[in-house]
Amino acid sequence: MGQNLDLIRATYNGPPEQNGQNLMAALAPDATWTEAEGFPYAGTYVGPDAIIAGVFNRLATEWVDYKADAQTFLEDGDRVAVFGVYSGIYKATGIAMRAPFAHLYRLENGKIASMVQYVDTLLVSRALGESA
Repeated sequence: MGQNLDLIRATYNGPPEQNGQNLMAALAPDATWTEAEGFPYAGTYVGPDAIIAGVFNRLATEWVDYKADAQTFLEDGDRVAVFGVYSGIYKATGIAMRAPFAHLYRLENGKIASMVQYVDTLLVSRALGESA
């Protein structure tokens, strides 16, 4: 197992608070974080502060028991892919969801330079009470 894989794995496999601390330590100052089109937080966020405010703070306040259950990790040099399942209950509707995801990370000098999210946005939209 390589260092890049270990670094990414540490952002998923522990308690949520520890995962968050590990993520903050792993992000490059100019890291880009792209949420999929059709996802509630769609767009590209630049830098740790924007990533935390635009994605993680919203996940923590708008969902109950939101989880990204990572099931498979693959490393290819400076790229790490993570495959898993999101789950949670959207507070505003009380509707639960489970949606498969893939995250593709690119690392530079031991830091996350970018992450791109791929997710079944239809399943997430249904939890938000949106119709297809």
